[in-house]
Amino acid sequence: MEERVQKALALFKEGYNCAQSVVAAFADLYGFTDEQAFRMSASFGGGIGRMRETCGAACGLFLLAGLETGATDGADRKGKAHNYAVVQELAAEFKLRNGSLNCGELLGLKKETPVSASPEERTAQYYAKRPCSKMVEEAARIWVEYLEKHKK
Repeated sequence: MEERVQKALALFKEGYNCAQSVVAAFADLYGFTDEQAFRMSASFGGGIGRMRETCGAACGLFLLAGLETGATDGADRKGKAHNYAVVQELAAEFKLRNGSLNCGELLGLKKETPVSASPEERTAQYYAKRPCSKMVEEAARIWVEYLEKHKK
């Protein structure tokens, strides 16, 4: 499964956002193409729409949790509870490893930093100054660990 972690990192370095990189690395396990994975997770990059809220890599992790354990019956309270418990477990692990779930905090931004819809150009300097590659790697690794722990 290490190849899935490396695929997530490679996708991020190709220019896909954090969420897209994490989700697409595992998309085939759930019957999705890369294009479908990129589309379903596109809005979660930059801390959800570049608003610097919940880290996109973590959002990708939570999207995968839904694909794996999400309830498909609106009345299934037990199924919903199980999925929420899985998400909370994954969130706690992500926060333990990275210090936060918040994109702005992970980037070291001040609260009053204005948000913009325009993504930054991906340059060597961009990758050097941001922890995003590490967040993508950690989210993918946490998902690999979850899958290995819960093999069917």
